[in-house]
Order: sequence, then structure tokens, then C-alpha cells
Amino acid sequence: MLDKRADELSGGQRQRVGIARALIQNPQLLLVDEPTASLDPKTSRQIMRLVCELCEERGLSAVINIHDVLLAQMFAQRIVGLRLGEVVYDGAPDGLTADVSTEIYGEEDWSQTIQKDDESDENTAELSKDVPVTNAA
Repeated sequence: MLDKRADELSGGQRQRVGIARALIQNPQLLLVDEPTASLDPKTSRQIMRLVCELCEERGLSAVINIHDVLLAQMFAQRIVGLRLGEVVYDGAPDGLTADVSTEIYGEEDWSQTIQKDDESDENTAELSKDVPVTNAA
């Protein structure tokens, strides 16, 4: 990756470079805006896992703006859902129900998007600090 021009990098590589650029500044809080936009599902999970692992290693908290409800549930300990700039949900990932998602995003069949309590992913990173995730509609 070191010998490639920025415009030759894949989406996932670009996200990793952006994360590295942010971390080199030794922030006290990591602000991450749409880290998985335009990425395939596997790379999206890798990027979210990377952010979580780096935050845990460095003792950082992160605020992640992401619209992928399932990824938010998989990787965040706290989710803040916004609609038109107002907080409509602030709580644990397992409390983000279909009704709450409808309030945030509008009417939709959320049955395949919302993670059920029994659908835990053994490969997700756990954070020792809160990682709020905002969903702005």
C-alpha cells in the first residue's frame, strides 16, 4: 500500500488510511463519519472491528456516525438515533427495535435488519469504553 497513489487504493484501504491519519494526531476522542459507506459487507465489518480494537488499545472513546443498523448493533455499546436533529433513541443496541428504527428512518420492514438477542457474533470486538453511534436521518 505504501507504493500506491491515493486514487489507486480500494475503499477499505482508504478507510484504513483515514483512521491512521486520525490516530497519528493522538486524539482524546475519535470522530468517525460513515466508516463503512460504499464498502462490501466483509470490509465493513473489518473496518468497524479495526476502529473498536484501536479504541480499546488506546483507551479512546469514539463517536461513529453510521446508517447501517446491524453494524451499529454489532459493534457499539450505545446507540443514539436522531430524526430531524432530535434524539429519538439513546440506549443499548438490543433496545433498538423495529419500532424505534421506524421512528428514526421511517416505515420499513426491519425484520431482516434488526439483530435479535440470540444472534450474537463471536467475531465482533467488545469495547471497554462507550462507543456511541449516531444515526442521522
